[in-house]
Amino acid sequence: MKYTEDHEWLSLDGDIVTVGITDHAQEQLGDIVFVELPEVGTQISKDDEIVVIESVKAASDIVAPVDGEIVEINEAIIDTPSKVNEDAEGEAWFFKVKIDDASQLDAYMDETAYKELTA
Repeated sequence: MKYTEDHEWLSLDGDIVTVGITDHAQEQLGDIVFVELPEVGTQISKDDEIVVIESVKAASDIVAPVDGEIVEINEAIIDTPSKVNEDAEGEAWFFKVKIDDASQLDAYMDETAYKELTA
């Protein structure tokens, strides 16, 4: 598992990266009421704004952590955004992307470094 400074978590399985927000991020946002995800087949580039999250406190964008193609989205969190508050680092992942270059993940933090960031 890798973590971004934008409080996203990334899990690599082969050439597929699953992306979600961290538990810390969902706590900061508060009750999540809306999630807009990209369409399957969308080509993304690192740092593109690709997800919109709205909570009772704020609206936030999530940027693409890597280059690649969206291969799956989590429909369950579109229908029930509160699932992100319940299981941000598990079943409430946002999307899966077929990564163009796995070495892009080298720039991100491991769990220890992320915990230090959020301490």
